[in-house]
Amino acid sequence: MTNQIALVLGLLILGLFAADALVLHWGIPLFLGKQFASLIEYLSFWR
Repeated sequence: MTNQIALVLGLLILGLFAADALVLHWGIPLFLGKQFASLIEYLSFWR
């Protein structure tokens, strides 16, 4: 992955978070936090 592609992807992700906070109100950060917590619990099973 080149630096330009990484920068564009990062800006798209930040833009999505900003659009969610200002316009969409989908609760993306909360959803991702819950999914990350589920992933941590799933991975701790394999420990």
